[in-house]
Amino acid sequence: MGNRDTAAVLVAGGTGERFGRSSGKQLALLAGRPVLAHSLQACIGADRVGLVVVVCHPDRVSEYAEALGTDLSGIEMLFVAGGARRQDSVAAGLAEVPDRFVYVAVHDGARPLAGPELFDAALDVLDGEPGLTGVVVGHPSVDTLKTVQDALVTSTPDRSRFWAVQTPQVFRADALRAAYTEAAASGREGTDDASLVEAAGGTVCVIEGPRDNIKVTLAGDLAVAEALLAARAKGGA
Repeated sequence: MGNRDTAAVLVAGGTGERFGRSSGKQLALLAGRPVLAHSLQACIGADRVGLVVVVCHPDRVSEYAEALGTDLSGIEMLFVAGGARRQDSVAAGLAEVPDRFVYVAVHDGARPLAGPELFDAALDVLDGEPGLTGVVVGHPSVDTLKTVQDALVTSTPDRSRFWAVQTPQVFRADALRAAYTEAAASGREGTDDASLVEAAGGTVCVIEGPRDNIKVTLAGDLAVAEALLAARAKGGA
């Protein structure tokens, strides 16, 4: 058992409008369990995670707590209400993380295919490099990228410099708090947590994760995730 020096903020506060399910995508069943339960299990299974803060839609805190309560597995868990933006939801979760935790891992509740080993790998890199503020999981872009304005291509950048970034993203807890405090004061918005840390002067590196670490956004993504889980199970048989 590793040193439980990390708190995980599991972001599940979205409304799921694009998913087309009135109760959202987080509790949609994937291989017989809610999507969010798979993401939660990845957090719980990581050797260094000692607390999981699940950030929910304000109207569904009790519903999520009831649906996931059996997944505690001895790890401390909190359910808190999120905000209007993902950034607000992470801030709400971060506010509940006690000072005793050295690191914070942020993970999307709708990424059910991330495994505990991704958390452990990212945390090991961060722990081993004092000059780093954070580590994000991603993979190099395999598609040609275009910058576009009014449907017209304006340039074709060198794709070798671009990565598609996923979660988990792990950070030194004090630096992540400082980045969120600065963002709140300045009104800065970021598309992910790392962008706020970078803007605050932090140094973030990327490690390669599996390409099948997809985010369930549309209803059709469930079928893809089901197929990927089945392929994993077959490969491990």
